Amino acid sequence: MERDFTTSSCKGGNMRVMVDKEICMGDGTCVEICPEIFEMWGDVAVTKLEEVPDELEDACSEAAESCPVAAIFIE
Repeated sequence: MERDFTTSSCKGGNMRVMVDKEICMGDGTCVEICPEIFEMWGDVAVTKLEEVPDELEDACSEAAESCPVAAIFIE
C-alpha cells in the first residue's frame, strides 16, 4: 500500500515532517501542539509550511509522539 503523505522540510537539522493522510483520523492533537506547522484540512491533518524554523522542531517531535494513530513521521 502506498502512503499518502503531506510533507514539510525543516531548516536547521534538515528534519522532514510527514502526515500519512491514510492513517490520520483527524484527532487534531498535532494542531493543538504545533499550530504553526499543522492544520486540519477537512478530516485530516496536513502540514502548512514548507520550511519549519529551528525553534519548532521540538514541537514537531512532540506532535508526532502525541499522535494517537502514529500518522506523523519525522525523518
